This record gives sequence, C-alpha cells and structure tokens, in this order.
Amino acid sequence: MNRWLTMAGAAGLSLACSPVFAAVNVFACLPEWASLATELGGDKVSVYQASNALQDPHRIEARPSLVARMRSADLAICTGAELEIGWLPVLLQTAGNQKVQPGKPGFIAAAELVDRLEIPTRLDRAEGDVHPAGNPHIQLDPNNIAKVATVVTQRLQQIDPRTPRISKHAARTFRSAGNRLLRAGKKTWRRSKACASFPIIRTRCT
Repeated sequence: MNRWLTMAGAAGLSLACSPVFAAVNVFACLPEWASLATELGGDKVSVYQASNALQDPHRIEARPSLVARMRSADLAICTGAELEIGWLPVLLQTAGNQKVQPGKPGFIAAAELVDRLEIPTRLDRAEGDVHPAGNPHIQLDPNNIAKVATVVTQRLQQIDPRTPRISKHAARTFRSAGNRLLRAGKKTWRRSKACASFPIIRTRCT
C-alpha cells in the first residue's frame, strides 16, 4: 500500500511540475507591451519587462540578466522600427532562442502591425536622430494598442490554448478607450509641447 501511495505521490508531483501547467514566458521590451501582455494573458503568462519608463529605449544594455530572460522566453514583444536596434539584435543572437527570432511566431514587432507615420523621404543624419522606418513610438496612439492586442492574443493562444482569446467586444473597448484618450489629450496638451517641456518623456519623442 505504501509503495502505491509513494508512486501516486511521485506521479502527482511530476504532473504538477509538467510544462502543461507552466505559464507562458513573455519578454517585453517596453513597459507598454509588458502591461498589454499581462492584461491579455492574466495568470497564464509570466511577463518580464526589460526596461522602465524612465529609460531611453534606444539605449538599453544587453546585460546577462536580459540574455537569460530572452533565452527562456516563449514570446518576445518589442516595438521594432529600429527603436531597439542598439541592443535587441545582440540580445537575440546571444540568447540563441529560436522560438523568438524575427520571423518566428514567438516574436512580435508591434510597429509592423500598424500604419507608421513620419517615414522620411531622405536620410540625412545632419537633421538629427532619423528613424528610417518611421516614428517607432506607436504606443502614443491608443488606437494602435488594439491592433497589437489582437495579434498578441492570437500568438498567446497559439503557444498555449489556455490563454484567453480577445473578443470583438474587447477589441471595441480598446478602440473606444483610445478614442476617449485622444479627445481628452487634444483639449489639454499637444505632444510637441510636452516633449519640449518634460525631460522625463523627451526620450520617447526622438
């Protein structure tokens, strides 16, 4: 009897530690994408945020702790459009995680999912910090969040069917909230003035 109890206990422990019960590991390059993944995945995801709002997203160091997180990631959500060009390629190469390489289902470049603005017709570094792929700060338009959210949820569902699907109602809610934010924002401040007045967010405007 004791032998069977021991075997049953071992089997239960093995099942509990099985990958079936493991959360989806999400690597988010920016706080916005970390928040979005947490909102959509709930307790079915474990989200690691690679940077904070006070850091310049152009200049994050590809330190060993980030390499370790990327190596264990099931899904990486970054902005793309060369926003993380100074550190993300090195991070992906060093981590060697084939699941989250560009072009794989485990990698999302959010800027590729929306209409990009301010794409330069000519490149001249004399004009300052030029983004050849257009303005990468797409999260400043809340309407873009709904588009990214739909793809993030599809990928989470693809990786683990237990993660919730975003419904049409939820998508409409994202867009509705975005429209309200935009209307309120136009009445209180203009982005160009904010970028010039507040050093903390100035790095998000370059």
